[in-house]
Amino acid sequence: MSNTDKTSPRPARRGKKAEPAATAPATAEATQAAPQPLFTADIAARWRDLDAFNHVNNSNYLTYLEEARLQWLSHVPGPWFSEHAMPVMAATQLNYRRPIEWPAQLHIELFCERIGNSSMTIAHRIVDAHDNTRLYCDGNVVMVWMDPASGKPVPLPEAIRAAVG
Repeated sequence: MSNTDKTSPRPARRGKKAEPAATAPATAEATQAAPQPLFTADIAARWRDLDAFNHVNNSNYLTYLEEARLQWLSHVPGPWFSEHAMPVMAATQLNYRRPIEWPAQLHIELFCERIGNSSMTIAHRIVDAHDNTRLYCDGNVVMVWMDPASGKPVPLPEAIRAAVG
């Protein structure tokens, strides 16, 4: 900032954060224009998933997302892991939008957000199975394929590249 500039920078506003641009929209009109999911898993909230506040505990959202990723990977044709190339989670972002109450039937939608040399970013949404405008959670995870012996990244398997187009 130059000495001649009389204005000072405005402090960041506190409050509700804007949704990231890559996050799939939560409204009915916007959902029609949203990209098709890479995979959708159907999962039922279980009684044991509830916490003292009588809604699904936040840690169970990660379990639902893990299950959806594993279901998707089990449908990928061709080898997506080997003795020298296995996926690990490198990062995760979850935006809790509303509590999940029991009983609930859920759709966990996975989207390919980014493909790298040895990693992929999978965007996700947890929505009500009967009303996909009822958004419970969104965000993404970064999966990196690595050699378990060396701990070093390895190229993304061709089966994964082909599965995401």
